[in-house]
Amino acid sequence: MSPPRSSSTTRDRMLDAALAVMRARGVARTTTKEIAREAGFSEAALYKHFEDKTALFVAVLVERVPSRLGAVLDGLPARVGTGEVEATLAEVAAEALAFYRETFPIAASLFSDPAVLAAHRAALDRLGTGPHLPLDGLAAYLAAEADAGRVRATSDTRASATLLLGACQMTAFLTAFRGAPATAADDTDTDTDDTVTARSLARAAVQGLLPPSP
Repeated sequence: MSPPRSSSTTRDRMLDAALAVMRARGVARTTTKEIAREAGFSEAALYKHFEDKTALFVAVLVERVPSRLGAVLDGLPARVGTGEVEATLAEVAAEALAFYRETFPIAASLFSDPAVLAAHRAALDRLGTGPHLPLDGLAAYLAAEADAGRVRATSDTRASATLLLGACQMTAFLTAFRGAPATAADDTDTDTDDTVTARSLARAAVQGLLPPSP
């Protein structure tokens, strides 16, 4: 593991260290003592900036994982009634693919220990966050589009949101399991693969959502 950047703030160095250790060991096996050691600080100093390991994990997701998923989801309410629904879903899918591919290997170890998973779940609830938020945000967007008449009124918008994000998670799982981009048919760049896959998933998702053409 590389040493922390000397120009970084204390908090930055702690986040960089947390990301490095969590990538190497997974969240469940990572300890705050290891993170503090990697950052070059005492464990007590770590707790001056973060309540616990889960708070550190959430901060890593928000501040260190290279993804615009949160920003795209936050912007969905303003996009209701504008643009094409399929194009919006493709953008969400592209960001979800990148986010899940980066975070799946880190978070997967939580499921190896029921007690650790329960404690992590309780901590996320206390922080008011969790993996359900992307689903809630996308389902709310599709429901609003249904109210606007741009999505079939009889559609199960939450099921459609689940199908789209679930497909993105499955792609991330296959990537982690196989150790190579699961969607790549050749040596093209990962971003290009994500764009192509996202468009395909969005196209499939809207088939049961869009009202019939006049």
